[in-house]
Amino acid sequence: MRQPDLMERKTPEFDIVIAGGGMIGTSLALALAPLGMRIAVVEAVARRNALQPSFDDRSTALSRSTQRMFEAMGLWDDVRAASTPITHIHVSDKGRFGFSHIDAREQGVEALGYVVINRVLGEVLQSRLDELPAVQQFCPARIESVSLGPDQAMATMDAGGSEHEITGKLLVAADGAKSAVRDMMGISAQRRAYDQRAIVGNLLTEKPILNRAYERFTSQGPLAVLPIADERAGFVWTVSEKDANRVLGLNDSDFIAELQAEFGFRLGKFSRVGARAGYPLVLSKAVRLTATRSVLIGNAAHGLHPVSAQGFNLGMRDVAALCDCILDSRNATEPGGRLDPGASDVLRHYADWRRSDQKKLVYFTDSLVRLFGSQRAGIRTLRNIGMLGFDLIPGVRSVFAKHTMGLAGELPRLSRGVPIR
Repeated sequence: MRQPDLMERKTPEFDIVIAGGGMIGTSLALALAPLGMRIAVVEAVARRNALQPSFDDRSTALSRSTQRMFEAMGLWDDVRAASTPITHIHVSDKGRFGFSHIDAREQGVEALGYVVINRVLGEVLQSRLDELPAVQQFCPARIESVSLGPDQAMATMDAGGSEHEITGKLLVAADGAKSAVRDMMGISAQRRAYDQRAIVGNLLTEKPILNRAYERFTSQGPLAVLPIADERAGFVWTVSEKDANRVLGLNDSDFIAELQAEFGFRLGKFSRVGARAGYPLVLSKAVRLTATRSVLIGNAAHGLHPVSAQGFNLGMRDVAALCDCILDSRNATEPGGRLDPGASDVLRHYADWRRSDQKKLVYFTDSLVRLFGSQRAGIRTLRNIGMLGFDLIPGVRSVFAKHTMGLAGELPRLSRGVPIR
């Protein structure tokens, strides 16, 4: 990675400044690169630092639309080599008779999605970013303040203990659910803790998982078991916050026993569990998506419960939509006119486009958590009827599968697999 000499110019000028160099911020820089703009990526945590939250050992489920994006960006071969396909999704409710499933063959696709380790995906993205001379990376560097004017956004950042200023026509906040840059833009976010913690890790199953993903709803929260590399299975086990420290403190054999009791024996006995980590679960939603010369994408705009594994994919659709809005602005510009990615009409178009998709998915994931978290007898009965109806009523699975694969609604170019040029 090339760290630019900030003293070369008093105030370096860019077309776009991206605050946050995780998977979403890096993907945006890569997606925009073909447009020939000057792009800066500012990331606070060093790439190889163990505290880098975007490139850790958690796994991410990539939807069909995200796969198409990586294909259009010329990255899919490398991502695919490190990914495991999901050909079947099985959903069940512990202690109840109802269950449902989605099959890739029934939907006419080779896979419903793919699972990749964040660290491996991060290496693919970062390696490609390092090859782009038009993208300057400031890492580690932290944005300390921003000034949003009618013609440009100025960011003051701390790089190596000294302050420097950079400017851009557009400032993008891609620095996560606790986005400091979002606050600097004057945009607040609504937050609600679920009082749950996601415990993530991987283990070995007695029976081959055979590219199947399992979502099992338990009394404490959902438990997902996903196929990953080396014939292992990744898990995301949601437990109540008050019980999380106890569960994380269990030795391997006791941890496996409790996890097995929640999941059952569809995959035989569990063994050889790896290192575990816990992450508190919070629903967050920005009250608006744009400010003067600035925009929110990814978790800075919306933080979801992992129940539907859609958070990263929703953020990637943010990336695709923003690219489309900027590209449409360029195409509408008269010959010889200069592209302005932070113009008010670009930001208005983006906000109008993304509001519906984000609202729909926030409502969907939150409703799932509430529905399957209820212990009321009447609600439990409705859940069973609903899952049976999901399998029996014609067309329901196909509609649900389209949403799961990120293929519902108006899709941007990249989400359809169309390259940005």
